[in-house]
Amino acid sequence: MKHLIIIAALLISGLGTAQANYEKGMQKAFDLWAQNQPAEASNLFERIAHAEPDNWLPPYYAAQINILYSFGEKNEDVLTAKLKKAQNLINDATAISKDNPEILVLQALLHTVWVTFDGATYGMTLSGKVVELYTKAKLLDPRNPRAVYCKAEWDMGGAKYFGQDTTPFCKDLKHATELFVNFKPETTYHPNWGADRAKMLLDDCEK
Repeated sequence: MKHLIIIAALLISGLGTAQANYEKGMQKAFDLWAQNQPAEASNLFERIAHAEPDNWLPPYYAAQINILYSFGEKNEDVLTAKLKKAQNLINDATAISKDNPEILVLQALLHTVWVTFDGATYGMTLSGKVVELYTKAKLLDPRNPRAVYCKAEWDMGGAKYFGQDTTPFCKDLKHATELFVNFKPETTYHPNWGADRAKMLLDDCEK
């Protein structure tokens, strides 16, 4: 009995150390990102992902960085490399957490990068997929503010491209900002981004 207690104590201690290392690593990665060192942050998230094979958050954030810093990239070779890496990371996250609204939103953003890079080439093939991904994310979690706001921004972008009125989508942005007010991430490290962007877009609507 004594031996079992010792073993149990060692296991608990080991789990606590692993959790502390995970939290320390995640915080360091976020700090690097905040300090405008996205490549270093992404690399650290990837290292954490290797150490935490059952956790979808590290590959999610590594993918997110590669996607966000691909918007506006003019070099197609550089863009292809970044988005290929991001897609592999999304695939890793999806394998861990299937039908996850947050990952679906990220996948839609990856497709959006290609559409904004070359609408004539990628618009026809990827626009429908973007809409499907946002629709699925909203069905899985109607109160996810990122699914609502990103879909609204996508719809507004499409309306502008075709010279149509964007006003009908302002109500969706208003709904998204309301959802952000009440949204509580599951943990400190779960996705909690987008509120400022949604508010900015809504302010533009109301001008």
